[in-house]
Amino acid sequence: MLTDAGILPSGSPGKSPELTPQDVATLMLGVAVDAPLRAVADTVRHYRALRREGVPERAPAAISGTAGDELDILAEIAASGPLDAKALVAKTILSVVNNWQEIVLTDTIDVRRFSAGEPGRWQAFGFRRSVEINLGAFVDVIAELFAGETK
Repeated sequence: MLTDAGILPSGSPGKSPELTPQDVATLMLGVAVDAPLRAVADTVRHYRALRREGVPERAPAAISGTAGDELDILAEIAASGPLDAKALVAKTILSVVNNWQEIVLTDTIDVRRFSAGEPGRWQAFGFRRSVEINLGAFVDVIAELFAGETK
C-alpha cells in the first residue's frame, strides 16, 4: 500500500526498489501504526506530518520540524553518522500511539512528543495503546543494509 500510494519507491520489472534509510524508517512506521491496510498510506502520511507538541502551525521552519523529519534524521544518523551519534540513536525508544495520533521519541537527553493536539487524552479515557520500538535494532538494520556492517 505504501508503494502504491507513492510513499515508498517501486521497482521495475525484474528490479527491486532502491530504498534509502528514510524509506526504511517510513516502512517501520507503517508497520507500527494500527490501521486497516486500506488506510495505512494515509495514516503514515498523517503521522509523519505531526508537529512537535506546543509548536503552532505557522511557526518558522527552523522550529517547526515534523515527526517525519525527525525519523529521517535518525535514519540518516543510523546510516552514516559518527559512532557516538549512532549510540545515542540506539538508546532511543520510539512510541507510536495508536488510539490517537502521537509519536514520542525518548532518549537519554529528552522526550520529543509529536501529536495531533490531544495530549492527556489517555488519562481521561484510562488507557494508552502504543507500539514501542527500541531503535537499537533499527540502527543495526540500517547499518547492515546501508553500510554493510554492524556497530
